[in-house]
Amino acid sequence: MSTLRTLPMPTGAAVGDVLPHLRDALAGSGPAWLPVPGGDRRETTRLSSALGPGESIDDDVALVVTTSGTTGVPKGAMLTAAALRASGEATHERLGGPGQWLLALPTHHIAGLQVLMRAIQAGTEPAVLDVSDGFLPGGLASAIAGMTGERRYTSLVPTQLIKALDDPECAAALATLDAILVGGAATPRPVLDRAQAAGITVVRTYGSSETCGGCVYDGVPLTGMQVRIRDGRVLLGGAMLAKGYRGIPDHPAFAEPGWFRTDDAGTFTDGVLTITGRLDEAITTGGLLVIPQVVEAVLAHHPAIAECVVLGLPDERLGQRVAVVVVPTPGATPTLEEIRDFVIAELDTTAAPRELALVEEIPMRGPGKPNRAALRERLLSGEIRPPLRSGGVGAP
Repeated sequence: MSTLRTLPMPTGAAVGDVLPHLRDALAGSGPAWLPVPGGDRRETTRLSSALGPGESIDDDVALVVTTSGTTGVPKGAMLTAAALRASGEATHERLGGPGQWLLALPTHHIAGLQVLMRAIQAGTEPAVLDVSDGFLPGGLASAIAGMTGERRYTSLVPTQLIKALDDPECAAALATLDAILVGGAATPRPVLDRAQAAGITVVRTYGSSETCGGCVYDGVPLTGMQVRIRDGRVLLGGAMLAKGYRGIPDHPAFAEPGWFRTDDAGTFTDGVLTITGRLDEAITTGGLLVIPQVVEAVLAHHPAIAECVVLGLPDERLGQRVAVVVVPTPGATPTLEEIRDFVIAELDTTAAPRELALVEEIPMRGPGKPNRAALRERLLSGEIRPPLRSGGVGAP
């Protein structure tokens, strides 16, 4: 047995300081590390209190990577060196070969960590964009201009891609890369269409901390990964799977040996996985089930909507009512009635939002994942005003 140690993960050029530790972890020759956000004492304390650095852990565990939830007790996926190597090798195989990687994500989450791990496996020096003060498209363009690898890659979340596409210089720079992995959340089809029109090679990724990050690219599992569907739920298995959660040996997500039971609903047809939504985010309204991501996919085509999040709010009559939080496109002010009509044209009336709130930015929990709990709390508390309800009546 070895001992789990805390590894503060910096941003910017200081990332180079942790590369030797990650290199040892990838080789299986170092201690097990718990990556934590450098400079964020509160989050470091939260993660450390739950995941027990300084205590023993199996010798083959290289990293304990936390999931992106922000409520409850944090879970840490125990990743072996063999699983991390399998992930990097399969990624480079799918993309066409090893290359130089640009880091544009937080380094303590699996997506950012894997950028560094893949760079180590490729034997290249990672380019780094400092995102500690937020994501700036101009900075991304400059970072890409400084890359020297024969093949060049980066990994972004959908919100970053959207901002980059709104900046012509940045979009042109992205088009020079061999591939851009985009994951963390579903990327709206209109965004993918814009990227394609700009000559940008986007690879949609699906995965989680429990699978060493993305393990399904453009719907097709990477070499060494398997997909099953059970009662509409996605199960993942194979070489990139975590050993389980730190300190939770009997967690139901890992109840079946060799498989991870996700909370995602999906289909797997002719070798292609399609995610239809999150089972744990489904809205029960009037006795009927609404999957938020299905409604969001429809609204992504609305010309007045740049980004949106659909969620359920308590309702005395319906149990839950469907609400939508929208970031409007510049100069637009979408109304509830037009949003309802837009949804009803594609889906059942039940799925049409009964409440609308307009915001400037969607809060996130981890890279690319909308913080639905925070949005729900802000709506219920009245912090987001005015939440507009069906019939145009503003909430008091």
